[in-house]
Amino acid sequence: MRPIIDVSHLARLVEHGDFTLLDVRWSLGDPSGREAYLAGHLPGAVYVDLETELAAAPGAGGRHPLPPVEVFAEAMQRVGVTDQHQVVVYDGGTNMAAARLWWMLTDAGHRLVRVLNGGYTRWAAKGMPVEQGEVAPQRGTFVPEPGHRSVVDPEGVIQHLRGGGALYDVRAADRYRGENETVDPVAGHIPGALSLPMATLVRGGKFVPRTELAPKMGQLRPGDVLSCGSGITAAAVMLAAEQVGIGDLVLYPGSFSGWISDPSRPVATGAEPGRL
Repeated sequence: MRPIIDVSHLARLVEHGDFTLLDVRWSLGDPSGREAYLAGHLPGAVYVDLETELAAAPGAGGRHPLPPVEVFAEAMQRVGVTDQHQVVVYDGGTNMAAARLWWMLTDAGHRLVRVLNGGYTRWAAKGMPVEQGEVAPQRGTFVPEPGHRSVVDPEGVIQHLRGGGALYDVRAADRYRGENETVDPVAGHIPGALSLPMATLVRGGKFVPRTELAPKMGQLRPGDVLSCGSGITAAAVMLAAEQVGIGDLVLYPGSFSGWISDPSRPVATGAEPGRL
């Protein structure tokens, strides 16, 4: 089962209704996701808050460290997730917040999770039905068991790079080079990281078709590590990779914001990867 679906595919699923639909609209520095959800969402969708339910407080683990498993478990049971039903996730159109939840659910052992390509924006643009207000689902029974996907911490990143492994930084190219850092207090990238901007994988607010994605991601190999600013965009690139059959990639959840939480760790700037 490919993890990304389009509007027409989801519209067919809606006719049968035998799945859980989750709205995780979010953007960096914008707390209005819930308000947007209440103003209009896909029929039957339940809102998930990324900042409080899919992330812990900022700290040494970066700006969006993974939350305690009990926090995630309560969130998924609150929104009605079960092992038996497929889960479809969407966001406002970037696919990044939706990918965060996709990654967390699949890491926790759920095997039927997909993301709507282009999210709410694409759905509404196609003239599909929406509804307003809160949805109160029946409580779910899903019990997360994290560990089905590979992750690394800073020491793991160092060992990976020094052992000849590849680390891909999927932030915008100017942030990778350290030229336009507006989010984190230090500019640049982890020494040794290669640049693979997520922006090269999208067009018109959604991932490009598989025939275009595959050559754009052809350099990725199982075991490669993905990093971004705080672990969210990297999950979206992993989602795109799995859409074209590239699996077993590794996430650095803390990403650059976690790396720079320790000022003793080196940082590189410019277009070249540099070395640790």
